[in-house]
Amino acid sequence: MFQAATLSAAPAGGGGIIMTIIPFVFMIAIFYFLLIRPQQKKQKQRNAMLGQLKKGDKVVTIGGLHGTILEITNDVAVLRVNDVTKMTFDRSAISHVTTAGSSDVSLDKK
Repeated sequence: MFQAATLSAAPAGGGGIIMTIIPFVFMIAIFYFLLIRPQQKKQKQRNAMLGQLKKGDKVVTIGGLHGTILEITNDVAVLRVNDVTKMTFDRSAISHVTTAGSSDVSLDKK
């Protein structure tokens, strides 16, 4: 009698494994769309900004130092902080561009 009650209480159907996997699939999709994808877009924008740096751009470093690019190579940027001070930074240490070079500034004034 006890065995009959146990067998009849067992869930019917073979969809048990699918129902266990579906929540994990939803969690992975949520993580992708809320965390991974926006981070990838942000990284692409940063790489594009670093690739478009040119001489004369006014930039801010990650440490908060403001300066103008005097020289730039693949890995290194030399910034002029004031009239006499030049500092060398890695290109990746540049946080953002505050003002574009002289050619872009003239277009903004029109």
